[in-house]
Amino acid sequence: MDCPKTITRLKGSLCHWFLLFTIWLSSFQDVVALQTPAKPNHISSASELASPPSSGLFEPIEISPAVIPHYPFPGEPLPPMYPTFPTTYDPVLTGRCPVNFSAISSIVEKTASDCTQPLAALVGNVICCPQFSSLLHIFQGYYSINSDKLVLQSAAANDCFTDIISILAGRGANSSIPTICSVKSSNITGGSCPVKDITTFEKTVNTSKLLEACSTVDPLKECCRPICQPAIMEAALQISATQSMISDNKNIAGGPNRIDALTDCKGLVYSWLSRKLPFDAANTAFRIL
Repeated sequence: MDCPKTITRLKGSLCHWFLLFTIWLSSFQDVVALQTPAKPNHISSASELASPPSSGLFEPIEISPAVIPHYPFPGEPLPPMYPTFPTTYDPVLTGRCPVNFSAISSIVEKTASDCTQPLAALVGNVICCPQFSSLLHIFQGYYSINSDKLVLQSAAANDCFTDIISILAGRGANSSIPTICSVKSSNITGGSCPVKDITTFEKTVNTSKLLEACSTVDPLKECCRPICQPAIMEAALQISATQSMISDNKNIAGGPNRIDALTDCKGLVYSWLSRKLPFDAANTAFRIL
């Protein structure tokens, strides 16, 4: 009876010691894993800290136009999300418009950007057409800055209008802007407005009041309590109601001629303001109006 008891006690003791050894071994491995080799007297230099990683994943990515995928079906329309960029080129001008367009290049670039080919038809009345009308007003004033006229003659207007459209198209704008915005070369000729020279204009209109009202146009104030718009309309009414208007326009009571003359005279007011204001200030004001 003593022999089996001794064997049982011995087995229990071995199991106990084996269990303790297993626990100690696992604890020892955890301690070794947490230890990190340290160099007590080594301080990393700035060059070591700032050195780029050896992996090529963090190198600068070279971007080239060659990475833009080429559409494999040139005869079919592009999908909506396919990247497209307007093509630019040097336009062929008529050579009969005596204007240095580089002087108003910032306004031309702004117009070309607002009237790009894919967007002009979609945002014409909101973005493109106001900017294009502003360009024409500024061009009309700049063209006549060295003369006593505020308008262009019909022949010059046709040539210059053609050149303007060609320049815009060469910078990526939609070549159908005249159709989209319902604008013609006659818009810069003064049309049926009886006053076309600056001397008569300044004698008829209170120019100091007009310039004060439109020198700085605040978008919020002009929307809620307009200042410049009434001043422009007042000036247009004054020059459209001159004696030459009454004598030339026999059907003044008919209505349409009166309305057309008022619209044309507003263009004359814009032309005069373009001569007095910086181009950028005039463009900002005309877009709001």
